[in-house]
Amino acid sequence: MRSRGFQLRPSALVAAVVGVLLVAATAAEAKLSQNYYASTCPNVETLVRGAVTQKLQETFNAAPGTLRLFFHDCFVRGCDASVLISGPGDEHSAGADTTLSPDALDLITRAKAAVEASCANKVSCADILALATRDVVSQAGGPSYPVELGRLDGKVGTRAVVKHSLPGPGNTLDQLNKLFALNGLTQTDMIALSGGHTIGVTHCDKFVRRLYKFKGARPQRNSPPMNLAFLRQMRGTCPLNYSPATVAMLDAATPLRFDNGYYQTLQQQKGLLASDQVLFADRRSRSTVNHFAANQTAFFDAFVAAMAKLGRIGVKTGSDGEIRRVCTKVN
Repeated sequence: MRSRGFQLRPSALVAAVVGVLLVAATAAEAKLSQNYYASTCPNVETLVRGAVTQKLQETFNAAPGTLRLFFHDCFVRGCDASVLISGPGDEHSAGADTTLSPDALDLITRAKAAVEASCANKVSCADILALATRDVVSQAGGPSYPVELGRLDGKVGTRAVVKHSLPGPGNTLDQLNKLFALNGLTQTDMIALSGGHTIGVTHCDKFVRRLYKFKGARPQRNSPPMNLAFLRQMRGTCPLNYSPATVAMLDAATPLRFDNGYYQTLQQQKGLLASDQVLFADRRSRSTVNHFAANQTAFFDAFVAAMAKLGRIGVKTGSDGEIRRVCTKVN
């Protein structure tokens, strides 16, 4: 779910932009409701769930991909489906968004088509993405939870704001907390949302500096200890001449099931990303990791609460948004 590939350096401008989004989210929050489409598209949840079920039968890749897609969307411009807009200058042509899952994008395209066939021009792509995210989590073994609806789709998607909006693979706990706080999320929310990595993957280039010492290269900042046997195993997965397309599971124990195994891997010092392992290495966050590792219900409850808060970031209403006819372009 987390972007990896740069060190976080949020500028004052970015902080100001996020602040504006939070104000907008607060104002719009009251407009969101679980039964928003009760009269205009009462079967929307069934339609989206059907598209999710069909896609996951074809490939599980769509599950972690959709969860990551929702996170990236909400953190960059608010939950407005701007991440779906396609074009050379748009969000998913920049930074970490270039590795967003094609299967996840296809899932949303299919879900939107199914909804449009039944309820034309009634349901936003942003709401379809929020529903699909809940459904991939649930169908992967995670919690099912009510989703607040009523978002509009954003009219703008630009690559300029992507880099400074998303966390990176070498972030410290302080850096993570600062970025999440700018979006109205607590440290507990951050640790719970990081648990989405239980079904995630990452590319070798995001953690290879934890495996080898490169001559003349600076070591990855704040790299916590790694289990020695696991390190040797990962060197087999990502040799020095690794392919850029090679990926590794962030939770190697149960990679196809949404559970609390991610936190148990951190306890074993088997977190691939420094920004994951730091959650256990730093004493300020370790107790929460231990709690979630021992109590899956506690993790699920915290994850659901954090997802609700995440889904309220930067919601568009009125003239600031629209209901796109096609998710990949503005009307």
